[in-house]
Order: sequence, then C-alpha cells, then structure tokens
Amino acid sequence: MHYLVAFLWSLPWIIPPLATYIRLRRSRSLDDESDIPPENPPLVSVIVPARNEAHNIARCVSSILSTTYPNLELIVVDDNSTDGTADAARAAAAGDARMRVVVCPPLPDGWFGKQWACTTGAKVAHGSVLQFTDADTIHGADLVTRSMNAMRRARAQLFSVAGHQELGGFWEKVIQPQVFTILAARYGGTESITQSTRVANKIANGQCIFVTHDSYNSIGGHASVRTSVAEDLMLAQKFFAARKRVVLMLGLNQLSTRMYASLREIVSGWRKNVFAGGLDSVPFGRIGRTMFPLFLLMPPLMELLPPLTLALSVVEHTTGSTLFVWAAISTAATLTWWVVVYVTARENPIYALAYPLGALMLLYIFLSAVIRGRRVSWKGRTYISQ
Repeated sequence: MHYLVAFLWSLPWIIPPLATYIRLRRSRSLDDESDIPPENPPLVSVIVPARNEAHNIARCVSSILSTTYPNLELIVVDDNSTDGTADAARAAAAGDARMRVVVCPPLPDGWFGKQWACTTGAKVAHGSVLQFTDADTIHGADLVTRSMNAMRRARAQLFSVAGHQELGGFWEKVIQPQVFTILAARYGGTESITQSTRVANKIANGQCIFVTHDSYNSIGGHASVRTSVAEDLMLAQKFFAARKRVVLMLGLNQLSTRMYASLREIVSGWRKNVFAGGLDSVPFGRIGRTMFPLFLLMPPLMELLPPLTLALSVVEHTTGSTLFVWAAISTAATLTWWVVVYVTARENPIYALAYPLGALMLLYIFLSAVIRGRRVSWKGRTYISQ
C-alpha cells in the first residue's frame, strides 16, 4: 500500500515534465518554410545594438552579411563601447556597403541601454521590415529569407525566432537548460504562444525579432518598453494588445546564440531578468505579482527536495519508508526528464546527473534576483525596471 501512496506523492514530479514535453511538440519550425526569396522582396533593416561586444560582433556581422536574402541593410549601433566594437564590426564587414555603424547618443534618463540603441537604429533604418538581433548571435544564410516567407504567410506584424542555444562550458550546460526548461513549462511550444488569446502568454525572443516598420512606429517602438528589463516580452505584449499579430517559430538550424560564457555571466545575466522581467508575465494581477517570488523559487526547490530526502533516508537507514520510496521515484522521474532534455538539445546526457547542482545554482540566482527586486545592473549601468 505504501508503494501506491509513494507513487501518488510522486505525481507532481511526473506530470509537469510530461505536460511540458507534449506542449513543446506543438511547435513550428522555419525548416518548413521556403528558402527561396519572395518576389519583390522588401528591404529588411537588421539592427544590432552592441555595447562592448568586440568579442562577439565579428562573427555576428559576418553571418548576417552571408544571407541569401537579396535586399538587406545592416546597422550596428555602437552603444558607447570602450573595447573597439565599432572597429571590429567594420573589419568583419570588409567594406560591404550594406553595413554601417551608428554611434548611439548618450543614454537619456529613464531608458534601458538596449532599448535606446534599438531606437537609435530604427530612426535611421530604411527598411519596411526591421530585424532586431543581439550581437552574440550567429545567423544562418537562410534565416531572413525563411523568416520573411513565414512572416508573410502568417500575416504577422511581429515575428520572432527561437534558435539554438550554444552551451560551451560546464556551468552553461548545467544551468542554462534549467532556465530554458522553466520557460518552456511556463509558455509551452511556439504554437501555444502564437495561438494564445491572453496578453500575459505572449513572449518574443529578443535575440531575433522581425517587425513591420509601420506597426513598430504605431505602438511607440522601443520607447513604449524603455523601462522594462524584459523588453522582448513587453514588446510582444504591446503588439498583441494593439491587435497586431504576434508569431513565434523555432529556428534551430537558422539561428544560434551563446548567451553567457562563464558562471559569472550566467549569474549576472539571469539575475537581472528572472524577477524584474518575470513580473511582467505573471497572471492574476496584483495577487499573482505578490505570489511571484514563491512561484519563482518553487521549481528549483521541487527539484532539490527528492534527492535530498533520498540522501537523508540512506544516512538515517530509513530506506524502507514511504518517504524513501517517494524520493526514489521522484528522483528517477526527474533524472529521466533531464536525460530527455539533454538528448533533445544534442548535449551529452551524462550532464543530467548534475541536475541537483544546476537546481542549487538556480535557487541562488533566483533568491538574489528577488532580493534585488526591480533594481537591475548590466554592463556598467544600473536601472530600475518598471
């Protein structure tokens, strides 16, 4: 009888991963879109906000200029960099007339740096479609072509691509999947996001967002989200609230990003986003925002509880108890889930064994984010997210 009780207790560690997996399968990919440019292709202005990105900008610029799309301009916005970002961008372009560097004016009060740089780029862009992308991205030659075909077919005013996340070092492989899995559990696959009729369920990937220039201007552009740390999420919600179509698709073979290359970058990067930005996507109004710190801490705590209980049961010689059986089933279910995650991500599944360490680090990041509240520090600047 206690085995049945233990299994029932384990359901919260079994059902959510299954539900997440099923929802993720309802995703659409750019692989299914044509790689042939549309007739009379509109000019696409690719805007790259870059602050101290000399280590990334060359590969980003080179990949964008390798596009098969025939009508494109590239605007690199140098946001007061001190590391030679602009020179590195020009060197990578090797005289290609499609690329120019724009120097960002001083940051006004009440603006986040990225939004100000994007606004600066949009003001000088000539394209009827704007693509905002990060400096740490690599673009497949077919990314713009397939995206423009998908955007036209879906009649989208905002079209975003979720690409492949590069995981270089140990801490990236252990922590990054933890965050992405929580996002997947919250939002589901691309079709769940695209088809949702609720503003709070809309999200975009700031690493790659296409918008029609007219629609962008009509909602106030990045000025409308100038005080939001999760500007991509808020931009998608602004578009949707204005009755404009928002579409998200996978582009695992068209877009690649290495967000953070060290433990310090991972902690700093997610600490600035998860709490201050997550507040903008919480349902149930004020009640939801009040409860958000608890909701945020729950996933890593849920992951850590079974293996800790299992270890304590072994130490205290209570391995025949219902609690031990529950911990064993829950730990096995969670480990199986992480094996699936790593295999799906084309990473070595041996990293699944380190999931308690990843959960522990995630708990630290989330706790420190909650303590900081809406105060955000990034690249030498401090903001208050509103």
